[in-house]
Amino acid sequence: MPTTLKAYYPKIEAIQSAAQKLKGVALLTPLTPNLGLSKEFAANIQFKREDLQPVRSYKIRGSYNKISSLSREELDKGIVCASAGNHAQGVAFSCKKLEVKGRIFMPAPTPKQKIAQVEMFGEDFVEIELVGDTFDDAFHAAQQFQEKSGAVFIHPFDDPKVVEGQGTVGLEILQQAENPIDYLFMPVGGGGLSAGVSSVFKALSPQTKIIGVEPAGAPAMKTSIEKGSNTTLKHIEKFVDGAAVKKVGDLNFEICRQNLTEVITVEEGKVCDVILQLYNKDAIVAEPAGALSISALDHYADEIKGKNVVCVLSGSNNDITRTEEIKERALLYKGLKHYFVVKFPQRAGALKQFVVEVLGPDDDISHFEYTKKNSRETGSAVVGIELKNSADFSQLLENMKRLGFYGDYLNDKQYLLDLVV
Repeated sequence: MPTTLKAYYPKIEAIQSAAQKLKGVALLTPLTPNLGLSKEFAANIQFKREDLQPVRSYKIRGSYNKISSLSREELDKGIVCASAGNHAQGVAFSCKKLEVKGRIFMPAPTPKQKIAQVEMFGEDFVEIELVGDTFDDAFHAAQQFQEKSGAVFIHPFDDPKVVEGQGTVGLEILQQAENPIDYLFMPVGGGGLSAGVSSVFKALSPQTKIIGVEPAGAPAMKTSIEKGSNTTLKHIEKFVDGAAVKKVGDLNFEICRQNLTEVITVEEGKVCDVILQLYNKDAIVAEPAGALSISALDHYADEIKGKNVVCVLSGSNNDITRTEEIKERALLYKGLKHYFVVKFPQRAGALKQFVVEVLGPDDDISHFEYTKKNSRETGSAVVGIELKNSADFSQLLENMKRLGFYGDYLNDKQYLLDLVV
């Protein structure tokens, strides 16, 4: 169950102790320079590659540190957790490593790939229960199981031992860095990573500016800090699933509002664009939450010039079936993909006229839905148009209206766009 402790701040000695426990379990992931971004921003930009962990995210650190801290009596009762992704894999890995029985509750719609990963890491030490449609459903079921069985609940972020385990990322960064770090960018979900790592930096590198980065559709930490109390969001956009929470950890909120220089949000479309760039330019496979820190660099382009910058690349558990959605969101964000309701006159040659006289030489039709209605003068079609240059949009719109093809623009009507994209 979530801890009820109120006055907690991670001690550097506890995080150092966690680092000793994690030797031979979690990898000492590299701190690597990124030449392309360093040139683009005129800065020394490095990535902390937590995507290279055995479970492909930093979550192994907190889960192992927590489970390994339990007494023999507690371990004999087993452990339980709820997760739709990275935390489940970290817990499963830890259960097998420590030979502890675990029960992991996951939402029923969880992709088969993620379920298979949890099964692979946990083997016979882990049982998976698929419950409900959302994480909240799985979380509630895990709580009920804990109450009935007496198993120890392993919280994904709101627990001192989890925070201290995640804090070991900070120790490694400071050990690996050859120069003082001016800026540190980290993703923020429930706040375990940002609470642990920021505590290390406040103790050992207090001059570093620490920037927390959340998805625009789930600004739980930013909202809470602005309001002065830990706040539950009513609705969130779940695309950046590794960082989309309605409420951050109570412990983590108190720590982060003391330690973080700033918390900013980035649009989900920007995150998608960064994911594609990382893959195309650096052969790095990043999950949406893993790309958050890098997505924030544009916001600090002036401040980081000539500075030493570290971005925590937190994970790479990206489902390949999401690739088309990632591409689509990136194009929409950059203004290169536009959806319209187009009114076609029901006469021969109308489509040819649209292609020749409305579209520009570099424009491409990427989506087309049309049903001919013989009793009407015009028939409406949903048309998706991909541009080579976002500046071409105004001419496209002008051509469409001048020639009488324009019906409606769908990009700013999310409820309609969701039916198409």
